[in-house]
Amino acid sequence: MNGMMKGRNGRKVSGLIIGLLGLWLLSAGGCAGNAPKPAPTMMQDQVREHADKTFDKLKQEEKNRPVGSGVGPY
Repeated sequence: MNGMMKGRNGRKVSGLIIGLLGLWLLSAGGCAGNAPKPAPTMMQDQVREHADKTFDKLKQEEKNRPVGSGVGPY
């Protein structure tokens, strides 16, 4: 009976060691990759310009909408 207990515990330990080794290899490989590039930053003027263009486009679409479409203004 003691022989069976040693075998089960040995498998658990070796499975744990193999799992930890695999985890370590994956994390080491992830660190070796290229660092992510920072997101491009937009200046406040660019944001305002994009918002103005989008709003003008929205107003134009609202003007071109048929009168009886059933959709009210935004």
